[in-house]
Order: sequence, then structure tokens, then C-alpha cells
Amino acid sequence: MKKLFLFLCTAGIMSATQAQVQAPQPSPFTKIEQKVGLTDVSLEYSRPGMRDREIFGNLVPYGKVWRTGANENTKITFSDNVTIQGEELKAGTYAIYTIPKEDQWEVMFYSDANNWGNPAEWDKDKVALKAMAEVMELPFEMETFTIMIDDLKNDSAALNFVWANTVASLSFKVPTEEKTMASIEKTMKGPGANDYFAAATYYHDSNKDLEQAYKWINKSLELGNPDAFWILRKKSLIAADLGKKEEAIAAAKKSLAEAEKAGNQDYVKMNKDSLKEWGAM
Repeated sequence: MKKLFLFLCTAGIMSATQAQVQAPQPSPFTKIEQKVGLTDVSLEYSRPGMRDREIFGNLVPYGKVWRTGANENTKITFSDNVTIQGEELKAGTYAIYTIPKEDQWEVMFYSDANNWGNPAEWDKDKVALKAMAEVMELPFEMETFTIMIDDLKNDSAALNFVWANTVASLSFKVPTEEKTMASIEKTMKGPGANDYFAAATYYHDSNKDLEQAYKWINKSLELGNPDAFWILRKKSLIAADLGKKEEAIAAAKKSLAEAEKAGNQDYVKMNKDSLKEWGAM
């Protein structure tokens, strides 16, 4: 019992030593997600407070690079290429750095978003895009630093950086028209080869209408690549389940040949196993 007591005490001491105090951060982290047209935009940043301090021109000096928040990089992610003041910014994640001035802010989208604050060495080649944000004075004070995705339209929005009595606003455009027109054109043309293949696969694997699955798998081959070994493999299985043995064998043999060309050993084996089962090897 004495040894057990000592062991438990020791374990307790170690656990207490390894425990970490949890306390609220002075600059809380936040993440927001916003759909702009058909483009996903997300922001991750930490939010310092004024706490009776003079912000711009003092805590945040004019004319110097600011991390635009606190702690780790303020990050923005675009799911599509966007346009800012006539320049294209590729889809991806960027750190936002700014150079505040009294009348405007320079906003920089930096491709390395894994820094704590400003980079140890600034690399101008990592600045994917620079733009100038318009500055306005607010009739009130915003206690906590806030970035808003605002002024939402089908094809654009604005990044608003708000703190103290200042707001800096930068608009960006998203490719809503291009994505919508592409979607309309695809839909008006009807389902594609992949759509037919997916539908046929679901019907076959779910033991639904095999005749319909057979029509769809043939349509997939007709609209797409007639030598696609994975589609031919599915056709052979559907045909076999429908009792169309000769057609199943023919599709399996063609799938086997194409899989061998592609070096896909999984499909080579599956086709050989089926052909043996159907007495064709």
C-alpha cells in the first residue's frame, strides 16, 4: 500500500507539473467565412483592443508595416482568383500586411502566411499584390480591431479594417459571371460522361434498375473516352449482371488491355479474375 500511495502521489505531482494554465488571450482569435457570389472567402485573425491607448500614429505607427492585427498572421483565403484594383490575385491563402497612413493604407497580400507578426526578413517577391485602401473617419470609436467583409454584391465585396475611429476599405471582385455562365452552359448541354458514369455506378452498386445503369454506362463511354478502363470495367460488371455474357467479356477484355497500357495493376487483376470466373481465360 505504501508503494501504491507513493506512486499515486508522484503521478499527481507530474500531472500538476505538466498542466497548463488556461486564461483568455488579450487579443482573442476569430475566424469568419463569407460567400461572395460563388466564391468562398475566409478570414483568420486576432483582435487587439484599444484599452485607452492612442492607436494610429502611436501604437500603430504611420508609414511602417503593420501585422494588421495581433499574434500570428492575419490570413485571408479566396477559393477563386479575385481582382483587386484591376490586378488578379490567385486563389489561395495570404497574410495581410498593411502600411497605415492618415489618408490611405497600403494593403499587401503576402504569400507566406506562417509568420508570427511581421516576417523576420521581408521578401518583396512574396508580395502577391499591393493595393491602396481608402481611409475614412468614423463618428464613433471601435474598441476592438475588426475586419469585416462588407458591401456584399453578386460580383464584389469590400474588406473593411476598422479600429479606433478609422476604417480603411478595399474592394475586390469575384468571378461570379464566369462561374455562373460556365455552369449554365454545362447544364444546358446536359449531363457529361462523368455524370453518367457516377449515376450508372450508383445504380449498379445499389442493386437498382440495371437496364438504366446499362444505358447510362454506354452513354458515358459515348460522350467520354471509349477506352477508359475504369468505365469499361463497370460496363462489364453491369452487362454480366444482366446476363449479357458476351458483352461483359468483350468489355472486360478491352478494360484489361487498356489497364495494362496504363500500368494499373489493380484493374488488370480485377479484369483477369472476372474473365476467369466467366470462363474466358
